[in-house]
Order: sequence, then C-alpha cells, then structure tokens
Amino acid sequence: MHYRQQGDEAEQSIATHHLFLFIGAQPNTSWLQTCGVEVDSKGFVLTRTDVPEGAMRSLPLQTSVDGVFAIGDVRAGSIKRVAAAVGEGAAVVAQIHSFLTATAR
Repeated sequence: MHYRQQGDEAEQSIATHHLFLFIGAQPNTSWLQTCGVEVDSKGFVLTRTDVPEGAMRSLPLQTSVDGVFAIGDVRAGSIKRVAAAVGEGAAVVAQIHSFLTATAR
C-alpha cells in the first residue's frame, strides 16, 4: 500500500494483506449549527446531558432540538464502532416512538 501522511508530500509504502479504513473521524456537521443542533468543539453532535446550559434531555439520544436524535459516529461520546452504531440505531427507534407518543396531539 502507498500512502501520504497529512501535511507530508513524501509517499510511503507498507506491505500488507489487509486494510481497515476508518472514516468519519471528522464529522461533517457544520450544517447542523444553522438548525440549532449543538455540537462539541470537534463537531460531534451533543446528546442528552452533554447539551450545554444544563438542559436535560429526557431521551438519551435526543439532541438540543426536540425530536432530533443522533446516533453512531456523529454523536459525541460514541464508541465509533459499527456494532455500537447498530445498537444505537435499534435503541433510537423506541426513543422516537416515546417522543411521538408524548407529543401527539
């Protein structure tokens, strides 16, 4: 495999049989700031008690905006593993149902 480190123009090589590519380390969330969703200094979405100003969210995966939820790598404090994101995806369904029930008219 041939690669260049960020900020270094020199190409390097390494012999390998397998490659694990980790993407998502830099969240693409700048657009959320216009929606009122709070993010941390690195751009990861804040949920529940991590939301600033002591606003306690009643649902663990809910953001600073009622009815907006965050799961997986984009969430601040997440484990950044596929299995964890899948678990959060399953859990958030119940939380969304709870939110919809509580806010039904």
